[in-house]
Amino acid sequence: MTNPTSICVVIAAKDASATIARAVTSALAEPEVAEVIVIDDGSADATGPSAQGANDGSGRLHIVRFEANRGPAAARNHAITLSSSPLIAVLDADDFFLPGRFRNLLALPDWDFAADNIVFVDERHAAMSNLDVAAFQPTSALIDLEHFIAGNISRRGKSRGETGFLKPVMRRDFLEANGLRYREDLRLGEDYDLYVRALAKGARYRVSHACGYGAVVRQNSLSGQHRTEDLKRLYEADRAILQAGDLAPEAARLIRRHERHIRGRYELRHFLDLKNGQGPGAALRYALFRPAALPAIAGGILADKTERFRRPTSPAPPRPGSVPALRYLLPATPVPAQK
Repeated sequence: MTNPTSICVVIAAKDASATIARAVTSALAEPEVAEVIVIDDGSADATGPSAQGANDGSGRLHIVRFEANRGPAAARNHAITLSSSPLIAVLDADDFFLPGRFRNLLALPDWDFAADNIVFVDERHAAMSNLDVAAFQPTSALIDLEHFIAGNISRRGKSRGETGFLKPVMRRDFLEANGLRYREDLRLGEDYDLYVRALAKGARYRVSHACGYGAVVRQNSLSGQHRTEDLKRLYEADRAILQAGDLAPEAARLIRRHERHIRGRYELRHFLDLKNGQGPGAALRYALFRPAALPAIAGGILADKTERFRRPTSPAPPRPGSVPALRYLLPATPVPAQK
């Protein structure tokens, strides 16, 4: 009989030989983890052997290779199909779990999706034994569709909540009952899209301020790269959600706002692609024949031109051996240190 609290950790990995062992090791260290499924998504490096090198001999690690790259959504869907655990957790190949993560999440009440705080750390310090992650009060709350969407819309001069970056544990029975899987045509925002569709179907999405997920910030991370076409597919995904209906008026309003936000980013990127590839004339013709795109294009160009007048604020370089300042996804008050 399957343990109702056993977890399958899904890792989609593309050219991740430098980081995959750390990710696998952190997953296998969690006693609640029954399966770790690594999908080597057409890597050109030693991602598969590097993952195998972290095997602890428990029989929980499974590695599957795609000969051609299919994207993280397809890789995760395949892993979910292969798995048998009642709970699914996604781990990016760059990242790692903090000890005790799943013990804390499984103690939360009343959820279909359960996520926790994320600490962002640069690659140089990710392996430091003295990485001082703050202890936060383990308060939690359910997040609704409206607040989730609002947390994924950027506003100039203000930081956004970045709720789409959350990495929840998901109940398989909710995914199955509602026919939910990642959209495989998305290579940007595939997490956001899945969570929006789940919330629209009534998912109880609980978020804890306790920190259990380490996200490594790397300049060459694949998750930080996207094509212009990826933006187009993301705003089209918003349109598909709107067309499916069954949304409260405020939720529909916010999804339309998110769609306009992403579509504006696409229009600016497409304009610049045309300018760089075919010259200013082609870009100008594109803009003139699409009046609705002009505000996004003009606003983006103006923001770029005025960037030079903004005073940069560069932090002082860290001292050798010092512990870096850490950034957390969710604002919260740390637990006072015991004296």
